[in-house]
Amino acid sequence: MSPFLAELIGTMVLIIFGDGVVANVVLQKSKGHNSGWIVITTGWALAVTIAVYMVGSISGAHLNPAVTIGLAAIGKFSWALVPGYIAAQMLGGFLGGVVVWLAYLPHWGATPDQGGKLAVFCTGPAIRQPAANLLTEIIGTFVLVAGILAILRPENLVPNSGFEKGFAPFLVGLLVAAIGLSLGGPTGYAINPARDLGPRLAHAFLPIAGKGSSEWSYAWVPIIGPIIGGVLGALFFKACW
Repeated sequence: MSPFLAELIGTMVLIIFGDGVVANVVLQKSKGHNSGWIVITTGWALAVTIAVYMVGSISGAHLNPAVTIGLAAIGKFSWALVPGYIAAQMLGGFLGGVVVWLAYLPHWGATPDQGGKLAVFCTGPAIRQPAANLLTEIIGTFVLVAGILAILRPENLVPNSGFEKGFAPFLVGLLVAAIGLSLGGPTGYAINPARDLGPRLAHAFLPIAGKGSSEWSYAWVPIIGPIIGGVLGALFFKACW
């Protein structure tokens, strides 16, 4: 498998589990309906963990343009590979959204809430203040990228133990859980342009009953914010460790 195919599949799996848990909680007549924020944050953390386990050994499991650009900004990834990685991540996000739509096919018509249907695919602010929402996404992705780089430092690994391969995906998932629980409330913690834009495009194109707007006026926030935060997080790591 090529790294680009791995990024596509990994991001698709991330969205299948991540958007899938949101669908389970938000869509009416689902058995997980109204099970709450803890279920959503747990589902997303496990989604990241599983996706990283699946493709980490092939592509590094960036699964996120903010991670890819952040690593390139500090010389840990080739700029020449960035466009292909991002294209694969976006396509994977779109396809993941399509799979979730298919998995919950009877529930779209049973759910009258247009905002809830959109929330399955992409993020939105609890209080719409673009500058504040942008800052939240910057902070969340700063913590994500700096945290990944710091947690997985060689100094934290036991030589020849296989620790990095065996536990690194779990630790990244734990970090995502912490971000969701602590910083996710204001914007839904996109912290990943592909996680938001790919499924948002799926929402726009799919024949979802009574789906309403895809909220393109807000879509720039979970794209620009994570990219800024990812670069700043990577630069912070490089300066401090």
